[in-house]
Amino acid sequence: MADDIKINLNIEEIAKAGLNFGHRVSRLHPKMKPYIAGIKNNVHTIDLEKTAKEFEKALKFISTIVSEGKILLFVGTKIQARELVKNTAKSCGMPYVIERWLGGTFTNFKTISRRISYFKELENKKASGGLEKYTKKERLMFDRELESLRKKFEGIKNLEKLPEAVLILDLKKDLTCQREARRKEIKIIGIVDTNIDPTLADYAIPANDDAISSIKYILDKVGETIQNARA
Repeated sequence: MADDIKINLNIEEIAKAGLNFGHRVSRLHPKMKPYIAGIKNNVHTIDLEKTAKEFEKALKFISTIVSEGKILLFVGTKIQARELVKNTAKSCGMPYVIERWLGGTFTNFKTISRRISYFKELENKKASGGLEKYTKKERLMFDRELESLRKKFEGIKNLEKLPEAVLILDLKKDLTCQREARRKEIKIIGIVDTNIDPTLADYAIPANDDAISSIKYILDKVGETIQNARA
C-alpha cells in the first residue's frame, strides 16, 4: 500500500530549508557515515538525496498509519521547536509532548492515564464553577496545581491508548522517550543529525535537528501528509 502513496519532495527546497548542515566533524556518530556528503568549514554536510529517500519512506509510513486511523505522537521538547510542534500536532488532531518527557508515559501508561483523568476533572470543576466553594487560598492552590498539570498533560489529555508511532525531533534530548517506545514496540520516526545513531529510529530522517527552518520543513511535510491521508 505504501508504494501507491505519492510524496512530493524537492531537493532544492530541502537544501533551502538547511536540512543538509550537520555538526562539527569531531562529533560524527560512526553509523552516520553513509549519509555524509562532505565537509564544509569543518562541519559535515548530509547527502540530501539520501535525506529525501529516507524522509519519503517515513512519510509513506505516516500516511499508511493515519489512513488506518492510528495515532502519531509528536515529541519536540527543544525550546525552539515547541510552538512548531504544538501547532502542527493540533492542526492534525494528534497528541504532542513539548515539555520535559515524563518517565513512564509509555511504560507506565495506566498511572499517567489516572493523572490525566484527575487533570481533566479539575479542569471541568474550574470551568463549571465547582471550585468557587473553596477559600481564596485553596482556589489559588488549585490554580497552581492546574497550571502544573496543564504543562505536563495538555498535549496528551485525549490520548486514551498508546500511540502506534512517535515522531521524535531530537533523539539525544528525548532518549527516554525513544527507549520507552522501543520497550512498548511503538514505531519510532526520528530526525538524525550527524551526531546521532540512526539505528535508534525505525524511520530515520537524516537532517539538521537544530535549525528552525529544517524543523519547520519536516513538520510541514508531516502535517501535509497527515491531512492528505485523511482526505
